[in-house]
Amino acid sequence: MFFKSEYALIFLFTWCKVSVTHSSILKLETKRAAERRAAYRARNGEKIVIANYEKLKKQTNRGWNTWYSPSVTSHVRLPDGFCIALCFKDSSAINVIRDLKPCDFNMRPGEHAADGAYTELSFKPGDTEITVQSAVSDGEQYILVKTDGSGEPPTLIVEAHLLWGKPGCVFLRGGRLGAELESGEKIEIFTDGEPSDYVPQHGTAPCLCLKLYTPVAVSTKPATVEETEAIIKSAKKKLDAENARYGDNALAYSAMRSCLAWNTIYEPSQNRICSPVARGWSHGNGGYVLFEWDTYFAALMGSAFSRELAYLNAYAVTEGITPDGFVPNVNASSGVTFDRSQPPVGSLVTLRLWEKFGDDGFIRDLFPPLYRWNTWFYENRTLPGGTMCWGSGTKRDGKVVNVGNLQFAKYESGLDNSPMYDDAVFDEKTGLMPIEDVGLTALFAEDCRCLAKLAEIAENEEAKEILEKRVENAEAALESLWNEETGIYENRDALTGTFMHRISPTNLYSLFSQKVSGERKKRISEKYILNPDELGGEFMMPSISRSDKAYPEQSYWRGSIWAPLNCLVYEALTQAGMKREARLLAQSSRKVLLGEWLEKGHVHENYSGIDGTGCHERSSSFYHWGGLLGYIAITESQT
Repeated sequence: MFFKSEYALIFLFTWCKVSVTHSSILKLETKRAAERRAAYRARNGEKIVIANYEKLKKQTNRGWNTWYSPSVTSHVRLPDGFCIALCFKDSSAINVIRDLKPCDFNMRPGEHAADGAYTELSFKPGDTEITVQSAVSDGEQYILVKTDGSGEPPTLIVEAHLLWGKPGCVFLRGGRLGAELESGEKIEIFTDGEPSDYVPQHGTAPCLCLKLYTPVAVSTKPATVEETEAIIKSAKKKLDAENARYGDNALAYSAMRSCLAWNTIYEPSQNRICSPVARGWSHGNGGYVLFEWDTYFAALMGSAFSRELAYLNAYAVTEGITPDGFVPNVNASSGVTFDRSQPPVGSLVTLRLWEKFGDDGFIRDLFPPLYRWNTWFYENRTLPGGTMCWGSGTKRDGKVVNVGNLQFAKYESGLDNSPMYDDAVFDEKTGLMPIEDVGLTALFAEDCRCLAKLAEIAENEEAKEILEKRVENAEAALESLWNEETGIYENRDALTGTFMHRISPTNLYSLFSQKVSGERKKRISEKYILNPDELGGEFMMPSISRSDKAYPEQSYWRGSIWAPLNCLVYEALTQAGMKREARLLAQSSRKVLLGEWLEKGHVHENYSGIDGTGCHERSSSFYHWGGLLGYIAITESQT
């Protein structure tokens, strides 16, 4: 047992009180359901194949877009993989500049339509700023490249590729650049640019070298600069009209959509389109990386403008469920974390997608793995009294296997270096970090509640009954974490029974619970949400209370503002009927997002809790879940 102090008696009483419910749930787990799980695990890692996902891939793996992960200046057509790669030789650089990613050379990624119909970016490798705009019209790609006229003009190098081993050949014959596909189709790249005498020293692909003294048009159908400008202007006008539908939140919507679109790629190993958090992270992981809650949030943001992109991301992350039954923290080219998951937000996001699109077939696809994952959390992360904790390790055949360490357990929380876990320990026998966690307990209850609704849609009454019992159990256990003295639900050391007064937005996940009284909501609001010395203030919400000794560090999860925390708190506030607090959080979220989007074109991984800026230590400058700040704003405007 975990208990070592006089608090053990109190905790043991709570355990006994809740254990009846806990046991009744287990009885509802039928022999047939257990046999299904055992059969799945026995297949030793056989990949789930979701039929509708395969159909969706075939429908969406087509058309022009910035699909190639290593470079945002490569325009690729699917499914054949033909690529127009733009490279640059600037006088300030020794080597050719290729494989550009957001924020290289002070890049400012601009607007990006989800379907690639319009894109724009600018960067400055030396004294000259280079701007690239593109549009797709009637299936043809049009690109305009120009400089600001300062400094010595660079050389534009236009390369032709067939990516990912796609069949066919590329050619350069008599100044004509293009490719011949296996189907017999011939694609040519046309340009009105003036040839340069520059010869690439390390090029491996056929290319055209062009002077950038004046704007250069590059296209798959002959077009002058003026004609290309007109096509691009028309595409931009359509995108502006799309943005305008969101009124005062048009810029927030544009930032959210553009960041997600720039980070959406084609992933060849599984023949799919998906949205890793950032291109640089994918490159560092050998091709792609899907983090669990990050990718579900990508699906949530995608739902604002593309049902297909929302579904593609939801399918991609859920399909990665492990043989032991959980969606892993990391699913990447470089490997999978078989010891841990991350915050269970999949059912919440999936329910939101159903509420918007009403697609019962999508729910029938995702419900089985989501239910399996929920059961894994229940069986692997529940403490004796019904509260829950994070861990690293999974039960298999009565044993705990793949046990990691304390840091891996912290990674499962998603809050890698949060001060909440500074004094935590790790139990190698159980694979648990024995802290009764408000955030996980409340989030699990919400996962069960959302999943119960999905079970009804999927016509699984047995699962619905089990899930409703799990909600009841988790919310009852959560009540034991209320600290009357401090007026908030607090984490508690499961070894000593002592409350741990390190307050973060995850404590506010308690507001998902329907057991929280109006009086408690008022206390939490006044003392923490609206209090500028705690979680309130101009820039909301810091990842640890402003009164915490770690807050001045502003290092990663030690005080910085994180969009996923804001998003989950916003969801909880909305469900709790706390309209004023939800509105203030939405307004602050929009302010934080637009600060650096308007100034630098950045959408950050996290932002300073002190001044709302993003350019600081350990904050990727173009990380898609920063766009959740915009999602909160546009969602609030629609309530």
